[in-house]
Amino acid sequence: MSRIGVAFDKARADGRALLVGCMPAGFPTVEGSIAAMTAMVEAGVDVIEVEIPYSDPVMDGPVIQKASDIALAGGVRTADTLRVVEAVAATGAPVVTMTYWNPVERYGVDAFARDLASAGGTGLITPDLIPEEADEWLAASDAYGLDRTFLVSPSSTDARLAMTVGHCRGFVYATAIMGVTGARAQTSDAAPVLVSRVRAVTDLPVGVGLGVGTGAQAGTVAGYADGVIVGSALVRCVLDAEDQAAGLTALRTLSADLAEGVRTPTR
Repeated sequence: MSRIGVAFDKARADGRALLVGCMPAGFPTVEGSIAAMTAMVEAGVDVIEVEIPYSDPVMDGPVIQKASDIALAGGVRTADTLRVVEAVAATGAPVVTMTYWNPVERYGVDAFARDLASAGGTGLITPDLIPEEADEWLAASDAYGLDRTFLVSPSSTDARLAMTVGHCRGFVYATAIMGVTGARAQTSDAAPVLVSRVRAVTDLPVGVGLGVGTGAQAGTVAGYADGVIVGSALVRCVLDAEDQAAGLTALRTLSADLAEGVRTPTR
């Protein structure tokens, strides 16, 4: 079983959802991103999602776009992301990587899978790669024992949802809304229905992302999903801070609030 699967099973045994926290590698610097993700783990985040900064992030909203731009302007590349993965994995928390497909293709699919596995990564979330175009990644992930997480959305037809889920390993990423990432005032009404549809065709855990920014919202999503995925709200803690120390303090506070939320789900 994948390490992500083990983490989901442990959370389920504890009667709660699992908390996934996202941060771009190299934001605000490589060492700063390692410090930020380590602080998230220490404050109760179960799984870290390390995003490879990319110049054309079609799913990311303005907060993560700005953070990625800062990382890219600082010279961060895919090799730096692998170093971040290795450092964060050393905390003991499972680390999954989120990436658009172009950086992996440029690196070399087999080489990337090899190096990600070597760094301690558990697998990839690939928002712009669909299973029909993923033969090379499917083979490489099998060769190196990596999970593969494709996305489903409220607009997915039943046939497309079943096909996509059938190619996932580790967990399924259910996008709660039609749109880009970013914390919102209310959680999505479409998400519970989507989770139910996914569960009708697979036993894999379902993580819900897009829109969660508070512990109360995390508790709401934890009431129907196996995992709560939070990105923009955490990134903003660092983006809006006067300095690194203030950013880490804000990050720990929000991470602890989110962790409390998934431990007290609203059903």
